[in-house]
Amino acid sequence: MTEQLDSNGRLRHLLTLEGLPRPVLLRLLDRAQALREHAFDGTALRATLAGKAVCNLFFEPSTRTRSSFRLAATRLGADTLDFDASTSSTKKGESAADTLRTLEAMGVHGFVVRHPDDGAVAALARVAGDGTALVNAGDGRHAHPTQGLLDMLTLRQARGDDFAAMKVLIVGDVRHSRVARSDLHALRILGAGDIRVCGPQSLLPDDGTLSGCTVSGDFDAALEGVDAVMMLRLQRERMAQGLVSSLEDYHRDYGLTEARLRRAAPDAVVMHPGPMNRGVEIDAAVADGPQSLVLRQVGNGVAVRMAVLEALLAR
Repeated sequence: MTEQLDSNGRLRHLLTLEGLPRPVLLRLLDRAQALREHAFDGTALRATLAGKAVCNLFFEPSTRTRSSFRLAATRLGADTLDFDASTSSTKKGESAADTLRTLEAMGVHGFVVRHPDDGAVAALARVAGDGTALVNAGDGRHAHPTQGLLDMLTLRQARGDDFAAMKVLIVGDVRHSRVARSDLHALRILGAGDIRVCGPQSLLPDDGTLSGCTVSGDFDAALEGVDAVMMLRLQRERMAQGLVSSLEDYHRDYGLTEARLRRAAPDAVVMHPGPMNRGVEIDAAVADGPQSLVLRQVGNGVAVRMAVLEALLAR
């Protein structure tokens, strides 16, 4: 997606991982790894974005993403603004583009945007002024690039950087998951050797998203020998839409239990982007168990988002 890059191949925006050059993705991962020691405390990097303003422009609720972006910007010394759509002029009919331009006029040139519509962040990037950088913090079911990056960083820390040797399984509601799409793009860019996807047919996409993946409806079979299991949240509205018969049936067929996890490789790791439905897609004993990297993912999110903001705004 060329609009993400300037004429020198540097990031202008981060809208999706689809089509992102491998060297750019690797630079972000390497920089995030180097920034981990600064992600949780300290003021050593406060000069990096001193005088810059970063706005969390969120049109949907968020805990992890919003909080980690705010921490990331603070660690780098930026001024931060939190935009709440429920109390803003969008309630009076102001468009997202006019909201962006209004904040740009106040000197804000870094925007972290979450929006319920596919492609909404890219549309905002097209009307943004020169020198303004946008990060997609999740748009509809389309993309969540920083989640994909933090998942790859977590996986690389746990399993090494030889993605060609990895067997990775993504489980659950892939059809409606922007996280799954970003993870799949990243895994392909990094050359993952065996990408498996599992879920009920009603929750699997039919738009080419799963090209090159081994697709199965049999969770037990798909788990055999995998190095990493990436569970997805079951969005409960899928029951109301008739896509899932019941939570009990879903847990029986696609819930990750300790017994089921034993089908994976002995040193397999478990990941989940959160929030988790314990007892539905994942049992508490697994989520809190020794193979779980769920909290490491959360921590890595701060470092990854520091790396992205630095790449976009530290000129």
